[in-house]
Formats: sequence, structure tokens, C-alpha cells
Amino acid sequence: MTDPVDVIKYCPKCGSSEFYSDDKKSFTCGVCGFNFYVNSAAAVAALILNEKGELLLTRRALNPNKGMLDLPGGFVDPGEKVEDALIREIDEELNLEVTSLRYLVSWPNRYVFSGYTVFTIDLGFVCEVKTFDGIGFHDDISGFEFIAPHKIDNSQICSESIRQIIDFYRRDIGQK
Repeated sequence: MTDPVDVIKYCPKCGSSEFYSDDKKSFTCGVCGFNFYVNSAAAVAALILNEKGELLLTRRALNPNKGMLDLPGGFVDPGEKVEDALIREIDEELNLEVTSLRYLVSWPNRYVFSGYTVFTIDLGFVCEVKTFDGIGFHDDISGFEFIAPHKIDNSQICSESIRQIIDFYRRDIGQK
């Protein structure tokens, strides 16, 4: 009951209630003819390792999935490059300076927020940071921890897309 077809009832252009879903990916207004498409929002996730080879994971401070493990990152702002979004998010959340990044993999996700499903495409990057000196937690995270990739409990990961990104990384480096 959170999919756009269940939530969106009025045309955002003229306010008409004659706003119909054609195929669960698009809507058309019967009054003004406005077409609305449900697209994926871009989000970024960082895989950052410390000197022991442990992965930096954060704890979500907010719902959905408050308290669960997540990778640092977040949504890409309109007009922003995904690389710039990743650098910004790591600075905002953890006060860390990204010095290099390498694209790894993407995975689709359904992010339910405020009773509405936002479809996302989560882009995973392997990153290096200048130093962990000054690391802190801010923004929408309540803490962080370092865990060896092979010791991460998948049942504690906040979403299927983040689980898939971490699993892909573990296969990429030869750990399961």
C-alpha cells in the first residue's frame, strides 16, 4: 500500500482526481494530459576499509530500519554527480575526506519513507579516506563500527540492496 499507484491520487499539475496509472510506472491526467513517470532515485554507498581490512558500517538513526547496519552514503541531489554526492555524504555523516573511489556495483532498492515507496538505484563504491582521525557520526546515523567483511551478520543489514552490495564486494575480494 506504499507503491506510487496506491498513494498518488491527484495530478500534481492541475490537482484533478482524474489521474490514472497506466502501468504502475506512469500516470496520465484525464483533464490536463500531464504525464508523470515513476523513476528510480540515485543513491550512493561507500565501502571503506580500515588498516585491518575491516569494513566501516554505520547505524541508522532514523526509520526505515532504525538501528540497523548500513553503508555510509545517501541520496544524490538534483544536478549532482554521483561521485560528488558520495564525497559530500561521507563528509556530512562521518567527517571523513575521500581520497579515491572506484565504482563497484549497483543494486535496485525499494525505500519506503513517509508511507511512500521511493524506488532507488544504489551505487556502491570502494573508497579510501585520508585518515580516520576526527571520525564522528552526524546527520542521519547514530554510530559506526568496523567489522571484518566475512563476520558481517547479513540479518543486521538495513536493506536488500546494501546486503547485495556487501556480498558482491566479499565475492570481489574472495571472502564469503
